[in-house]
Parts: sequence; C-alpha cells; structure tokens
Amino acid sequence: MTEHTSHLHRPIITFARKDVAKLHKDLTVQTALDKIREKKGMGDRIVYFYVVDSNDRLVGVVPTRRLLGSQLEQRLSEVMIGPVITIPKDASVLDAYEFFMVHKLLAFPVVDEHKHILGVVDVGMFTDEAFDVADQTSMDRVFETIGFRLMQVRDVSPLRAFRFRFPWLLATITSGTICALLAGVYEMTLAKSLILAFFLTLVLGLGESVSMQSMTVTIQGLRSEIPTLGWYLRTLRREVGAALLLGTACGLIVSVIAWIWRGDPLASVTIGSSILLTLCAASFFGLSVPSLLHKVKLDLKIAAGPVTLAMTDISTLLIYFSIAEALL
Repeated sequence: MTEHTSHLHRPIITFARKDVAKLHKDLTVQTALDKIREKKGMGDRIVYFYVVDSNDRLVGVVPTRRLLGSQLEQRLSEVMIGPVITIPKDASVLDAYEFFMVHKLLAFPVVDEHKHILGVVDVGMFTDEAFDVADQTSMDRVFETIGFRLMQVRDVSPLRAFRFRFPWLLATITSGTICALLAGVYEMTLAKSLILAFFLTLVLGLGESVSMQSMTVTIQGLRSEIPTLGWYLRTLRREVGAALLLGTACGLIVSVIAWIWRGDPLASVTIGSSILLTLCAASFFGLSVPSLLHKVKLDLKIAAGPVTLAMTDISTLLIYFSIAEALL
C-alpha cells in the first residue's frame, strides 16, 4: 500500500489476472485433472477452479481440495459449489477490499453482466505475504493484513469515515429515543412498583451483554461459514439453549435479591421472568443481525454492534414493561 490511493477507485478489472482456471461443467473429475496437468491457459497459482457451461457462463466453483477428494467418475456439475460470489467488472479496487473482508475467500472471479469471467483477483493483490491454503493461521493473518490496510484507506478521509459510520450511530440515537418513549408510555406501571426502576439498568445490561456475546460468536463463525438456513437454525438452537440456561440462572439470582431487599414477590417474579425472556431475545438478535448484514454485504464490525444493541434494548423494555403491567 503506497501513500497515494487514487488507484483504489480504478476498476478492479484493470488489475485482475487473465489466466483463469476454467473447466466445463460436463467434464469428469478424471478428465479435469488430466486437463489441469496439461497447464493450458491456467496460471501457476490456482486456489479455485471455476466451472462454466456451454456458453462460457460461470455456474459454479470447485476448490482444489474438493476436486482432489472427489470420485474420478463424478462430473464437475455434481461436485461444484454454487452460486459463486463474484465481483462485477465495474467494481473498484476498494470494493474488492470489501469483498475479501466480508467473505473471507482467497480469490474472486470478475464477471460481466452475462456471468462471463473476465479475470480473477486473489489476495496476492493486497498483501505481500505468502499464503498456504491449507494453513488456517496463515489465512487469518492474510485477512488481518487486508483489514488493517483497508482501515488505513478509510482513515485517510475523515469525511469518508463520517459518512460510513454516522448512519449506524443513528441507530443508537433512534433506539434511545424509542426506549425513552416506551418508558413514558409505561409511566404508571413504574409508579406502582418503584423497584422496577431500580433494576431496569441491570436488566438492560444483561440483555446487552448476552447480545454482544452472541454477536461476537456469530461474526467469528461467519469468517469460516457460508450462512445457510440450516446453519442459521442449528446456531439459533444452540444460542437459545444457552440463553435459557443463562436467563434461568441470572433471573433466579436477581429475583431472590429483589425479594429479600424489598419483600415484593410479584415484582421479584416480574424481574426474574423478564431477564429470562430478555436473554433469549438478546441471543436471537445477536445471531440474526450480523447474519442478515453479512447476507446484504454490509460491514459487520461497524454496523452489527449498534443495530444489535438497538434491537435488544427495545425488546428488553417491551418485555420488561409488558410483564410488569400484566402481573402488577
């Protein structure tokens, strides 16, 4: 990375390698391996083999390890992975940085509007480090390097940083305003039992802590997983299960403290049950928000935190005050 960043806004296609490793989808694994050994039209550094149809349109991708581990009589159409994450030809170099950081892949094909491959961009463009695709530690180090350099690019312009981050801070402002309005709506409920106000900060803090824990685990998982509905449901089941245990333990402890302190059993039950439901909702938002942002290709580190906390705070107050109004 040089001090001059004007090239970051140039089309990525001008930097893409043209020696693309393409294979036809009807080839068998054996035939594909024979073709690869001939090294006709393929580069020296190949991470992924891109599968095309009869019209030379991209239809799938086969990682090197997957190709070597498949049965020789299988067709590439049976072992390929699709759909393929691609970079459009009019994307900039800076856009390509974002693709690498969001998807954590080692290479991307650059395609036109008809899915014809125009070139390939790999991590070698953005770091001088050598990488071994079989070494996860090396891969993590490469992506950390890219992320550091991307941060440097963003920091060169305070206005760009402001425009990128401020919309997400508005989420915090919006959620805070909504929470204040909700507290006003339930003013009479708070007046009936002052102890609810004493424990409100604690309930909010527990919800935020669990949502941040779930969000952190989810972001770590998204670095190595391609999110699917099955992955989401499995992860949701695990997170909600953990939240039920955490909510039960925390709810019992806090409700006993409230009961001993103020001698109000209904208020204690309200606080304890609110904590249980709040932590379940917090784990849901901690998983769902970063997964959705990953799906729409937004920056998880900047966007996920404010949005997750906003949704968690609003749901916490709704649960807390609704239970209080019903029981008290």
